[in-house]
Amino acid sequence: MTDLSAPIKQDVMTNEAHSPDLALRSLVIGLTAFLTVVDLFATQAILPSLTRHYGVTPAAMGFAVNASTFGMAVAGLVVGFFSPHIDRRTGILLSLTLLAIPTGLLAFAPNLVVFTALRVAQGLCMASAFALTLAHLGEQCSATDAGSAFAAYITGNVASNLVGRVVSAAVADGLGLAWNFYFFAGLNLAGALLVYFTIQRVRPMHAMMPAASPFSATIAHWRDRRLRAAFGIGFCILFAFIGTFTFVNFVLVRPPLSLGMMDLGLVYLVFLPSVVTTLLAGKAAARLGTRPTIWSALAVAGLGLPLMLAPHLGAVFAGMVLVGVGTFFAQAAATGFVGQAATDNRGIASGTYLACYFCGGLVGTAVLGRLFDAFGWQACVAGVGVALALAALLTFDLKR
Repeated sequence: MTDLSAPIKQDVMTNEAHSPDLALRSLVIGLTAFLTVVDLFATQAILPSLTRHYGVTPAAMGFAVNASTFGMAVAGLVVGFFSPHIDRRTGILLSLTLLAIPTGLLAFAPNLVVFTALRVAQGLCMASAFALTLAHLGEQCSATDAGSAFAAYITGNVASNLVGRVVSAAVADGLGLAWNFYFFAGLNLAGALLVYFTIQRVRPMHAMMPAASPFSATIAHWRDRRLRAAFGIGFCILFAFIGTFTFVNFVLVRPPLSLGMMDLGLVYLVFLPSVVTTLLAGKAAARLGTRPTIWSALAVAGLGLPLMLAPHLGAVFAGMVLVGVGTFFAQAAATGFVGQAATDNRGIASGTYLACYFCGGLVGTAVLGRLFDAFGWQACVAGVGVALALAALLTFDLKR
C-alpha cells in the first residue's frame, strides 16, 4: 500500500510539482472515501423494503434513512471547529472503527425512532472521518496535486453510491435485512484497517496551528463571499441529490415500472459513468475555471430532470445518469475550490462546507418528502430543479 502523507515535505509544501506516485495514491484515497461513506446511501436501495418492515410512509422512512446527514452536519461543524487540535490519523482511524457499532446495531433496531438515532450516530462517525481526511489532503497535497486528490476522494464517494446500493439490495434480497447491516459493519472495519496501513502520523503543519481561534476562523470564512457561496452550493447539491435518489426508489417499484428489489439495486449502475467523469473534475476546473465547470455540471443534471418524469425505464435511467454525473462533478469542483480558496484553517473550512452540504441533504429529505407525499413525483422533481437553479446563481460568486 502507499502512504498518503509520504510524498509531501512536512515543513515546506511544494506548490508546483506533482507527487511521483500520484496514480497509486489517488487509488488509495478513492478507496478510503469508498469505505468511509459506503453506508450513507446504500440503505436507499432497500427503502421500499424498510418502509414495509416498519409500516410507515415513504417520507417517514426516507427521513429516517437520511437522518445520517444530520449527524454528518453536526460532526462536520464540531470536527472543523476543533480540527487544529485533532491528529488526522488517529481521528480517522477512531471514527471508522466506531462506525461499525451503530451499523451493526441497525440489524436489531426495534422501531423507527431507534433506527433514526442509529443513522444519526453513523453520520457522526462518517463525517468525522470525511472531514479529517479532506483536511489531511488539503494540508499534505501540493497545489498542483490538490485538485486530483479531491477528485479522487469524491470519486470514491461516487463508487460507494454505486457499489453500496447494488450490494445492499443483493445482500438484503438473498440473506435478509439484518445481514445487510452486518456486511456493511465489516466494510467499516476494513476502512479502519486501510487507514492504519496507509496514513502515517505527520508532524502538525503551520496550517494546522492557526493564530486565530476556531470561532474567529469560522466567522472569517463566512465573511468570505467566495467561501459563503461554495457552502451554499454544497447545500443545494445534496438537496437535489437526496431528492432524486431517495424518492425515485418508490417510483421505480410502483406501476408502470414495477421493479423488484434486486432489479432496483442494479438500476444504480447509473452511477458507473459518474465514477469515470468525476475523476476529470479537478482537471476541468484547472483548465476551464471553477465557475464554468460547475455551471456545466449543473446544466447536465438539469437535463436529466424531465427524463425522470417519463413512464419508461430507459428514460428514467438516462435521467438518473445525468443527475448523478452532474451533481457529483459539481460537488468535486466545489470541494476542491474550498480547499484552495481557504488559504488558512482549511480543516475548519472543510468542516463548514461538509456541515452545509449534509444540512442540504437533511432539509432536502424533509421538504421533498413532503412534496412527494402530498403532490407526487412531479412536485419532487420540480423542487430538485429549484435547488439546481439556486446553486447556479451562487456560482457567480466563485471568483479566484
